[in-house]
Amino acid sequence: MWKSRLICHALKVSSRNKTTDVSWIRNFSIIAHIDHGKSTLADRLLELTGTIGKGSHEAQMLDRLQVERERGITVKAQTATLVYNYQGIDYLLNLIDTPGHVDFSFEVSRSLAACQGVILLVDANQGVQAQTVANFFLAFSKNLTILPVMNKIDLKNADPESVGTQMKNIFEFEPKDILRISAKTGLNVESVLQSIVERIPPPKHCDITKPFRALLFDSWYDRYRGVIAVIAVIDGVIRSGDSISAKHTGKSYEIKDLGILRPNEVSLPCIQAGQVGYVVCNMRSSTEAKIGDTLFKKGLANVEEVASFRQSKPMVFAGVYPMDQSETPALRSALEKLTLNDSSVTVAKESSAALGQGWRLGFLGLLHMEVFNQRLEQEYGAEVIVTVPSVISILFKICWSLTNIRLHGEKNIKKYGATDIIVNNPAFFPDPSIIEQYFEPMVLGTIITPDIYMGPIMSLALDRRGIQVDSKNVDNSRVMMQFRFPLNEIAVDFYDALKSLSSGYASFDYEEDGFEESDIVKLHIMLNGEVVEELSTVVHTSKARKYGKEICLRLQETIPRQMFQVAIQAAVGGKVVARENVAALRKDVTAKCYGGDISRRMKLLKRQAEGKKRMKSIANIELPRDTFIKVLKR
Repeated sequence: MWKSRLICHALKVSSRNKTTDVSWIRNFSIIAHIDHGKSTLADRLLELTGTIGKGSHEAQMLDRLQVERERGITVKAQTATLVYNYQGIDYLLNLIDTPGHVDFSFEVSRSLAACQGVILLVDANQGVQAQTVANFFLAFSKNLTILPVMNKIDLKNADPESVGTQMKNIFEFEPKDILRISAKTGLNVESVLQSIVERIPPPKHCDITKPFRALLFDSWYDRYRGVIAVIAVIDGVIRSGDSISAKHTGKSYEIKDLGILRPNEVSLPCIQAGQVGYVVCNMRSSTEAKIGDTLFKKGLANVEEVASFRQSKPMVFAGVYPMDQSETPALRSALEKLTLNDSSVTVAKESSAALGQGWRLGFLGLLHMEVFNQRLEQEYGAEVIVTVPSVISILFKICWSLTNIRLHGEKNIKKYGATDIIVNNPAFFPDPSIIEQYFEPMVLGTIITPDIYMGPIMSLALDRRGIQVDSKNVDNSRVMMQFRFPLNEIAVDFYDALKSLSSGYASFDYEEDGFEESDIVKLHIMLNGEVVEELSTVVHTSKARKYGKEICLRLQETIPRQMFQVAIQAAVGGKVVARENVAALRKDVTAKCYGGDISRRMKLLKRQAEGKKRMKSIANIELPRDTFIKVLKR
């Protein structure tokens, strides 16, 4: 029944009916903090509109990836088209279910570009959390209609009145405008559908009579059909067989298939302005499908861009290498296909004397990195070595003075191309003698916690070099604090430490906040005085000794013993800040001495010591590949 109604609409457009009415379309997203019930609510909406049969599907149907089901979180925005009959009129509701973790905020941002409204979901048990605040302001900045919904009111510990007060204090929602539902039981979920139709506006500035123009906001790769692009049609109509062009690449394509997602692909004769759908058009390369690109009818000139996305900035970097160098082509192909589905990951080639050919990837956070690598393994069977994550986008100002150093500075400025350079790999760290200032990336972190944990959390923040910016009460028992952190201090294990201190009640969100001058040093790792560049890293001066000690201890446990002693040192400049020794394998050369004068025994020991000294001076320490894997791998 639903498909016949959609085809009917499509055929009307195909017959070139000059109507420009898009009042029957609603495009919206569900946004919330992690684990507040977005995917469960999406399931109920799909059931109530007859898109899927009740009880005939798995829970959280839109969480299709294996990693999503294993971790119980949404990591990829998913689209579904619903048909809802309200007061005798069929409405087309295009739903986008978004992730809730801060590491996947780029998914949320580009999904909102295709929407006119959002459902802001808040857990009636946990209340307003840090990512709730971040998502609200993201939607607010795009002038979207925000529909407040309180979920899980059926739980024993739910406190709707208190949570309603929080939403009023922070977001200025009136309690009477907040819908109270239980997505799990389906209680009052019908009112959500009604409110979507009544309160979220239809697509604006859409005109069916104009030539085709659309926003590409998502894509994935199919091995048989190539790139499948998800688009929001802004103007005109697109039909199978039409020719289109991409503004960013300038390439043209013929439409082979198109339709909507319910949530599986359903082919239609055409899709019109205001709708969200998919197109298959023989895009074969991942570089051709640029998120945020404008697709338009072939032959048009001076086409206006639909939207411009602020490109995501990687916050955490890690090296990815194949376990076996013969698997390099397969890993390259897997990375190209997966970055098509997750365009927030940056990829650059990298090589290492120890690990061979690989890539340096940039991620939005640590969880983002873990999920990406898990998807590489599960979806493409790639076995990779992932080096320890680092946050070292350090900005340098090269020396520029009035003496002879000025000439030296000019030469280096010409070499690096600018006075300010950004480095995200310790191997490319310039000579400290040509550096005038160091800057490290900063973030503005928001923590929402019960006030009983305020003391320990402030101590943790100060220990991570945080500076408190703001603090205010959310209600009688919860407080919201803001700190300015160096990104390097919070990217790896801060979230785990915060959850441990607060018994899981505190939430954390952050956003980039520029660069700040800092005291940064390069920590060299040396074996018998020889620098091992692959193990070197960049740290703050106050953490150099601690981190150097950790690396030395780990190397001591993993380096095979040699015929001579191996000195493992961590050094900053010419100063050694940590040292451990790997004892030498030793033959008992005095075993044949059963007595006699002590001078005979001392002579044999002296000869052995001289041989070891000579061996140490000419020998190279061959570190097995496994040693690098154990030290660098998380």
